[in-house]
Amino acid sequence: MSGFDIFAIVLVLLVIVTLIAGVKTVPQGYDWTIERFGKYTQTLSPGLNLIVPYFDRVGRKINMMEQVIDIPEQEVITKDNATVTVDGVAFFQVFDAAKASYEVANLNQAITVLTMTNIRSVMGSMDLDQVLSHRDEINERLLRVVDAAVSPWGVKVNRIEIKDIVPPADLVEAMGRQMKAERVKRADILAAEGQRQSEILRAEGAKQGQILQAEGRREAAFRDAEARERLAEAEAKATLAVSEAIGKGDVAALNYFIADKYIKAFGQFAEAPNQKIIMLPMEATSMLGSLAGIGEIAKATFGESAASAAAAARRPGSVPPSSPTPPAVPPRQG
Repeated sequence: MSGFDIFAIVLVLLVIVTLIAGVKTVPQGYDWTIERFGKYTQTLSPGLNLIVPYFDRVGRKINMMEQVIDIPEQEVITKDNATVTVDGVAFFQVFDAAKASYEVANLNQAITVLTMTNIRSVMGSMDLDQVLSHRDEINERLLRVVDAAVSPWGVKVNRIEIKDIVPPADLVEAMGRQMKAERVKRADILAAEGQRQSEILRAEGAKQGQILQAEGRREAAFRDAEARERLAEAEAKATLAVSEAIGKGDVAALNYFIADKYIKAFGQFAEAPNQKIIMLPMEATSMLGSLAGIGEIAKATFGESAASAAAAARRPGSVPPSSPTPPAVPPRQG
């Protein structure tokens, strides 16, 4: 092989190597920075790109996809001097490959340290109860502060999430006792409220019952008074009728009136609880004689037929009428 052949082969190989060095294929999701003699000149986007061989070289290969980094655990002292252990995660995305390559030396470490510092700052300004119950507020404040801090690096922080907030064991135990006491307090309040409502309902029921009973007694008293009034009116009318009859010379009506009162008086004697035996003299039967007045009244009112019926009642064996004066009742024996 002659020297010309060897030169030709070397030249072809050099051309091939030059072409390969000048053609760069960037994968999707990445941006490459190009440096010429160590100075940044351009950024290659995904796809086929051409550079000047031997003068330009690839500086940094920056991942442009959203990335996540873990925030390690750290102890944070809250505003009320409670110590809690906190960790979290941060989601970020590079939107400027040149700034992310040349504005910060170690992007992931810088974001991690910045997030940890702001966690201590944000949570240190809050009480323990706020730290445990306002996690969304903590995440929002951290995102706002950290995103503003990393913006000069060509980075956008999308989310920061606090994963765990772990108080000390003795503090957890005290919180458990507090929660139990609070629940017992609520239960006692509910029971007292229920008992109070029950007492109120029972008092209302008793009040309504007493009102109804009073209304019933009032109605009964009104009815009794009305009955007594009507009875008194009837008695007055009867007395007036007897008085008129006597004024006209009709003694039979007076006999009937006295006999009726006499019989009712004996009925009351018989109904008395302490009365067992009633002994009457023979003259007491003269009371029946006053019934003759009934025949006279009937005869005057209904005619001879009623008078005949009354006369039949006074056949032999009956007691002749006597004075309407009621006999004296002897003392009870036995």
